[in-house]
Amino acid sequence: MRRGAIVALALLLSACGGVVPHPGSPASSGGPPARRPVTATPIAPVPVEPVTGSSTALKAGFVAGPPVSSLPITDAQATRALAAFRLSCPTLQRRADASGLTRGTDWQPACAAAAETGYARGFFGQWFETVQIGDGRAFATGYYEPEIAGSRERRRGYDTPIYGRPTDLVDVDLGQFSADLKGKKIRGRVDGTNFVPYFDRTAIEQGALAARAPVIAWAADPVELFFLQIQGSGRLRLPDGSVMRVGYDSQNGRDYTGIGALMKQRGLLGSGQTSMQGIVGWLRDHPEEGREIMRENKSFVFFREQQGPPLGALGLPVASGVSAAADPKFVPLGAPVFLSMDRADATGLWVAQDTGGAIRGSNRFDTFWGAGDDARATAGGMAAHGTAFLLLPIGTLARLAAERAGGGTPLNP
Repeated sequence: MRRGAIVALALLLSACGGVVPHPGSPASSGGPPARRPVTATPIAPVPVEPVTGSSTALKAGFVAGPPVSSLPITDAQATRALAAFRLSCPTLQRRADASGLTRGTDWQPACAAAAETGYARGFFGQWFETVQIGDGRAFATGYYEPEIAGSRERRRGYDTPIYGRPTDLVDVDLGQFSADLKGKKIRGRVDGTNFVPYFDRTAIEQGALAARAPVIAWAADPVELFFLQIQGSGRLRLPDGSVMRVGYDSQNGRDYTGIGALMKQRGLLGSGQTSMQGIVGWLRDHPEEGREIMRENKSFVFFREQQGPPLGALGLPVASGVSAAADPKFVPLGAPVFLSMDRADATGLWVAQDTGGAIRGSNRFDTFWGAGDDARATAGGMAAHGTAFLLLPIGTLARLAAERAGGGTPLNP
């Protein structure tokens, strides 16, 4: 969904936000309360020497985890994960794995078996082994598909433009200019003979995009739109009751700033306000100050109308309770991962089908919860800690160990 994720303070401190309902609705103070979690005891990670500053899973180090058959995976979790894994298989087999852990050929046997198997739990136990990346200590937040009030045409009460991609926004692949910059990209615009940063949030809100970008719809509330941008996709509930889906098209190239961190540092959040709902409530109660705080996040997202269900970074539909966002430098996109967390709802088998602007580093995940009030309540309070075990095709660890023994970086003891 190309999001920075949406949820509570934990997300806002690092990358994400929360969606707020249309003013005047019963939940206009910030939505339903964050769901109180059922606590759980995570599986302890395998003790390893920490490796700091690693840029990929291969460099972070890895060790074998517990057998898949020993993990507390329910039949329902396994069935959902198998369906998501099947969808991801074509991409897993052809996509270059930025984590450095797998090759397309590694996935072929498991993918062939996935197409034929009817017993999900047995499938994962037969075809996968678990791997702990680095120290295995995981942090998981949550996101969902928000719904805000919008209109296809500008009308009274719908005055905040939802922009499509500007015509003068330019993406530059720096790797074309220098091998040292391979994989790095920037966005900006041409100003005369210079390439300059694109307009930031303040400039855009003050009209910088006039004649530069299409307006695909109009939002009823700028606060709602702000959090929709953090999410990167969602639904617009139109005045006639119908729904228009919008998805991420591009971004202005400016760095993301989590406003929750700013508000916390400045002492603006009192006791009981450190949830997404509390942050939204503060912004509504302090509209002028809230606007200025939101503008400190210079990042701005552009949308396109989207048909069908929400899509993740693989271009595949994301599914509630099974799809998760991860950093592709540490988790092969499309791979299953078992999260053993300190709250029961986050514990289980997930499939990495998405990415997020703030979902960076090893063992950092953002779990998807679907749409509606229940999804918002769960995602709005999701901040789970525990242990992550990546599921890789059986034999991957042995191949990696052999390659390292032949002259690569040694396997973590």
